[in-house]
Amino acid sequence: MKKYFVTAISTDSGKTLVSALLVNALQADYWKPIQTGNANSDKDTVKRLVYSGNPMIHPEAYSLKEPLSPHAAAELEHIEIDLNKIVVPDTDNHPLIIEGAGGVLVPINQKELMIDLIKKLDVEVILVSNHYLGSINHTLLTAQALKGYQIPVKGIIFNGPPTPASEQIILKHTGYKHLLSIPPLEQITGDIVYQYSIRLFDRWDD
Repeated sequence: MKKYFVTAISTDSGKTLVSALLVNALQADYWKPIQTGNANSDKDTVKRLVYSGNPMIHPEAYSLKEPLSPHAAAELEHIEIDLNKIVVPDTDNHPLIIEGAGGVLVPINQKELMIDLIKKLDVEVILVSNHYLGSINHTLLTAQALKGYQIPVKGIIFNGPPTPASEQIILKHTGYKHLLSIPPLEQITGDIVYQYSIRLFDRWDD
């Protein structure tokens, strides 16, 4: 079973959209181990957007009410997130797309960060970088953290207005494979996700 962890350089970078693309492209299952702000669950969004096959959408290990960092949302519910209780679900040998919460240095509890969960799960990362002033710095810092933890990276997906100069310098300094660039979308539908998932699949093993 191949496992891919979708993380990003900041919150609201497009991890859920990218996760849906990957589920479509790879005929994969989906799992978000830690969900905050559970009134708007990301697994429900993925289920709505995915056309291909009949993917298993696995339940969260932790589903927290407030849309805060995991450690803060858990503390409000008098919970401490325990990495040992986050166990990869059985997917019957289908690929598994795992969506993170926030970026790699988001705290999970008072001692551990999201990157510690990534390391524990023994997965390959797909990094989402969205374009804004400062995103080059944030992307390279994220790449440096992943390298320091010796976490493999399958590649990078850019999300937002086309910015070739930013993409070029990021690819040069990280050495990451460019998997896809997603322009601003007026609406996100199953048809749009399907179209971009085909483009992603075509570049997957180039």
